[in-house]
Amino acid sequence: MQAESGSGSASGAGEHKPAKAGKPAEDAKAAKPGSRRPPRLTQDTARPEGGGRAAPGGAPAPARQWPLLAVMAGTGLGLLVVAFDAWRVGAIIIGLAMIGGAVLRWMLPSVGMLAVRSRFTDLFTYGGLGVAIVLLALMAQPHAWLKIPFLDDVLHFTVQ
Repeated sequence: MQAESGSGSASGAGEHKPAKAGKPAEDAKAAKPGSRRPPRLTQDTARPEGGGRAAPGGAPAPARQWPLLAVMAGTGLGLLVVAFDAWRVGAIIIGLAMIGGAVLRWMLPSVGMLAVRSRFTDLFTYGGLGVAIVLLALMAQPHAWLKIPFLDDVLHFTVQ
């Protein structure tokens, strides 16, 4: 009766057997080429969804990674503007570059090295950081370009 109440059958079809050390060829054979089951022994890190080349393989490296280079160029431009003492405008440019990275990640099927994690995580990270940077740059004191009365009340309530 105990054999029937267990999770595996008497033939052992449902049991997990640990991989034997020193035999990677057996582990590689465990996952069939057409199977969706991952191999027992991980050989490499999986590429993120959309992490393929943004241009054909014969194109030069910068052309294959143009989405990442576009975001980096926008960020570099923002840092250059900050260096010339227009910190608010520079921070807005950096935030817009991050938002642009989120838009590229959302719209393009393959974005190369701009794909770091899953599509949802990248969108949330790039977009959230971009919006936060833009809002903070607009609300920074002195002479804020954007005034949100609710946040002023919260600040004055906590400081008093």
